[in-house]
Amino acid sequence: MVDENRVVLELPSRPENVSIARLVVAQMAAQLQFTVAEVEEVKVAVSEAVTNAIVHGYRGRAGIVRVEVCARPGELEIAVSDQGVGIEDIDLARQPAWSTDPERMGLGFVFMENFMDSVEVESRPGHGTRVVMRKRVGSGYGSAAASGGAV
Repeated sequence: MVDENRVVLELPSRPENVSIARLVVAQMAAQLQFTVAEVEEVKVAVSEAVTNAIVHGYRGRAGIVRVEVCARPGELEIAVSDQGVGIEDIDLARQPAWSTDPERMGLGFVFMENFMDSVEVESRPGHGTRVVMRKRVGSGYGSAAASGGAV
């Protein structure tokens, strides 16, 4: 018996593909015993990670965003990676309201960290970024949802 289900997507770095990643991850999350609200949180986190790869990683250039989703008993793991410009200062990039694009709010990592149980970021300038997010079944809502905050 297989204890995990895994899906790997490779999507062109086009904004319209964010919704495809959201839908696939939501279907994987639905295989576990997450609440509807928790699935919505996962969808927001995935949207932010994929959007970051497209907007900040590739900066308008063509590339591939890889989304790996693994549903295992009690946990969902999502890895989003690109081979874009990378992040020079990960700690700075994770600060609220910081962005390489002045048209953006700089809240992507904030949402990921609030809605997921863990967020790990690996990046090398000039070589790309990989964000790995995990959410455990029954771990409760992210702090924004728990405080009644809207997304």
